[in-house]
Amino acid sequence: MKYVCFGYYDKDKFDHMTESERNAMFDKCFEYDDHLRACGHWAGGEALQAPETALTLSWKNGKVATTDGPYAETKEHLGGILVLEARDMNHAVQLIGQHPALTYGNIFEIRPAGDLNEMIQASEQRRTGSR
Repeated sequence: MKYVCFGYYDKDKFDHMTESERNAMFDKCFEYDDHLRACGHWAGGEALQAPETALTLSWKNGKVATTDGPYAETKEHLGGILVLEARDMNHAVQLIGQHPALTYGNIFEIRPAGDLNEMIQASEQRRTGSR
C-alpha cells in the first residue's frame, strides 16, 4: 500500500544552520532515501521550493482567487513529499521513524494514499453515458 509522507521543517532553524550542518543533514537524509529505494519502499517524492514561492488558489465570489504564499501562517513549512510503499501504517511509521530528518527537528505526517480508481471509472461512465 502507498503512504504519502509530508515532511515539515522549521524555516528559521534551517536558515540558521551553517552550510556544513545543512550538508551533513542532506547527506544523511539522502543516504536513507537511497536505502528506502534499495529496499523497494520508495515510490516517489519531491522536494518543494521555499514557501515564498507558493501560490494558493481558492474559490471566492464565483471565481478563482489567488494568494501569495502558503494558505496557513505557521512556523513549520511543508518541505516535500515522499511516497512510501509499506505493508500497513505501522510499517510506514517504522520506515519514516528511522528517517534522519527527524533528528534535525523535522516532522513527518503520514497518510494512506487514496485509491480513486472506482470513483474515476464511475465518473467516466456517467460522463459518457455507458454502463
